[in-house]
Amino acid sequence: MTEPHEGDGGVDHVRSAVAEAYRREWAFVLAATARVAGDIDIAEECAADAFGAALDAWLRDGIPRKPGAWLTTTARRRALDVLRREKTLRAKLPLLIEPDVDNAFGDAEEPDVIPDDRLRLVFTCCHPALAREAQVALTLRLVCGLSTAEIAQAFLVSEPTMAARVTRAKKKISAARIPYRVPGSTQLPERLDAVLTVVHLLFTTGHTAPAGDQLVRHDLVERAIGLARMLLALMPDEREVRGLLALMLLTDARRATRLDAEGRLLLLEEQDRSRWDTAAIEEGRTLVFEALRGGRPGRFVIQAAIAALHAEAPSWEVTDWRQILDLYDVLLLAWPSPVVALNRAVAVAMVDGWAAGLAEVQRLEGDPRLTGYRYLASTKADLLRRLDRPAEAVAAYREALALADNEAERRFLAGRLAEVGGPSQVM
Repeated sequence: MTEPHEGDGGVDHVRSAVAEAYRREWAFVLAATARVAGDIDIAEECAADAFGAALDAWLRDGIPRKPGAWLTTTARRRALDVLRREKTLRAKLPLLIEPDVDNAFGDAEEPDVIPDDRLRLVFTCCHPALAREAQVALTLRLVCGLSTAEIAQAFLVSEPTMAARVTRAKKKISAARIPYRVPGSTQLPERLDAVLTVVHLLFTTGHTAPAGDQLVRHDLVERAIGLARMLLALMPDEREVRGLLALMLLTDARRATRLDAEGRLLLLEEQDRSRWDTAAIEEGRTLVFEALRGGRPGRFVIQAAIAALHAEAPSWEVTDWRQILDLYDVLLLAWPSPVVALNRAVAVAMVDGWAAGLAEVQRLEGDPRLTGYRYLASTKADLLRRLDRPAEAVAAYREALALADNEAERRFLAGRLAEVGGPSQVM
């Protein structure tokens, strides 16, 4: 262990260590604690208590060499204490598993169906008795450790609305006595789409953090890719699993080029493609080709195919935009999402001209699901800038800036606003 820290500097150091441990270890700690507690609410409470206890203990004793192990041990001990104090717990609350620390997590018949605690908990939270959005929101909140605000942005709803959805989902589980039990192998496919949605939203939240000083949450990106790799090992014949992993690898391959040396955000057309991760691109392309074999592709395979076309193009201008637009048309049929339609509008602009793309964006402004979506305003602003309509571009950039909470995006939008004649300061 490290030496104890004293004084204000020590307190700040310990707080930073606890915050970093929360970002990296929450999913591990909660999943391991649920394995003992047999109940998600108890596991969540004990895991939170462990992080709270770390503030005092680490200040007094020093930060442990393995913070995750310390937190897991503390949370599991608290869960066992709860079970001992409440001997009637099994009769009153639904069980996830038998509270035996030494036993494997899962059904007795198939103890090794899902080899990772975090992935087990994802499949468990995606119970078919819950509505799809409730499944995904609950899993992102409990297992992935995202804040309610981050999940709300991913779902394009307000924070109070998302908080209410999570609360209702947990109440339904308790009231209906839905058992917290790892599904058997025959039940995995019916939960797969929800699980893939969770992993994808986890990745997108990490790829561009909704708020804060960092553009990328590396911990979330790496966690999502790791979960996708485990899913592929678990279900190697599922083409959508292959497509999701490909999509994330191809997208993350650009990570090193998304900011310049001064920290300025670089769009896809400005990035140095020679610095893209060629190994990730090659792996992603191989996965796409494999996933496209046989049958109609699903939404993640189609998105991966689009990402592969971007990765293969030597420049923004010579990208095969016509094929990308065709793929977006197919994707809209498989996944009629307004965000997909917005991305398609960019492809329309590249194929049919900026005015045609702007017309698509303006049509989408009438969709209430995109109300408050920052990329709708920023896409409109960019097209107006390219069409040399500065007064309208200023208004759109101001709207986009008001909706953006990520500092890298705010600095980028403020710079664009200055270019078209608006005030340059970041508000």
